[in-house]
Amino acid sequence: MSDLKKYVKKRKTKDKAYAEHYESGYDGFKLGIMLRQARVNAGLTQEELAQKLNTKKSAISRIENHAEDIRLSTLEKVAEALGKTLKLSIN
Repeated sequence: MSDLKKYVKKRKTKDKAYAEHYESGYDGFKLGIMLRQARVNAGLTQEELAQKLNTKKSAISRIENHAEDIRLSTLEKVAEALGKTLKLSIN
């Protein structure tokens, strides 16, 4: 087990609030990473994507770093600007 996994396991046992919010925070983090990777794979900078979406670079940065707060409509616009389609599933 990695040091990070040990830390998370220990922290979850000691901090109930951390344990309760860990998964949702991690999901937001994963979404931001996925969006960033899609942008990079599309060969776009944050500035270029911002121009396509008629917004500012700081908004793209905020989306990539705090994706847990992103609206579905915004997510659809980002996907379209990247030439991607958005697929949503509930498991």
